[in-house]
Amino acid sequence: MKEVRIGGVPEHFNYAWYLGLKNKAFRSRGINLRWTDCQGGTGEMVQDLGNNTIDLAVVLTEGIVKAITDGNQSKIVQTFVQSPLIWGIHVAETSPYLDLSELKNKNAAISRKGSGSHLMAYVNAQQLSWDTDHDLKFKIVKNLEGGIRALTDGEADYFMWEKFTTKPLVDNNTFRRIGECPTPWPCFVIAARNEFIKNNSDVLQSVLEIINGISKDFKSIPEIDQIISKRYGQKQKDVQSWLNSTEWSQKNIDENTIEAVQQQLIALDIIGRKLPYSELVKSI
Repeated sequence: MKEVRIGGVPEHFNYAWYLGLKNKAFRSRGINLRWTDCQGGTGEMVQDLGNNTIDLAVVLTEGIVKAITDGNQSKIVQTFVQSPLIWGIHVAETSPYLDLSELKNKNAAISRKGSGSHLMAYVNAQQLSWDTDHDLKFKIVKNLEGGIRALTDGEADYFMWEKFTTKPLVDNNTFRRIGECPTPWPCFVIAARNEFIKNNSDVLQSVLEIINGISKDFKSIPEIDQIISKRYGQKQKDVQSWLNSTEWSQKNIDENTIEAVQQQLIALDIIGRKLPYSELVKSI
């Protein structure tokens, strides 16, 4: 039995992995897949890949591109979710801010540097024509729970997180969502450490085949909206809306998309150089 360590956010996007584990789909191929919930999101996963704590990560596209550019010894091996991630822009329910323009030069809560909440704050700022060198301030909060505390206690002014994950917090008046910011690219990819790719390509191929078989038919699973609603504490109508707007992928990320991601990150001064496609992506 080959052990494979994988990390991802404990959110509805990754329920397909849970199903594979529950149904022993990986064990049937001789793989002991060990899942780690990474509450700190992309920043935590990138760190864990670099520390050899995990072998694979279901990670935000922009985050892993920045990490590899910064020297993380990993590569993208497949797109996992093709559709954009819709980031909700939240303030505390009691906050005086009503419009995105009022958040200029205010403190954004982020899980950590290099995380999706960090990088997307730059994307949002650019879309609002802010000066990204002077109009962004950050408060590191580690995870969603930290974001709740920071906004509630007034330590930060706004917080960007996937809008369906935070919808229950909007419903119970912890947050107010005053805007949205979709990623300009496919949101989640599967990344693997270079050493793991080199030594375990057959195992990695099997992992991808299994998860692709599950994700391909994910929307047709009987009562999947009810199952996700119950498991993640979301309203069924919200889950249905999320399912309608989400498309999984069974293919690797293409060169044009990688070019577009790098161009955007360079424009935002998040990365200082572009890498060749082959240094960011590996086809298994």
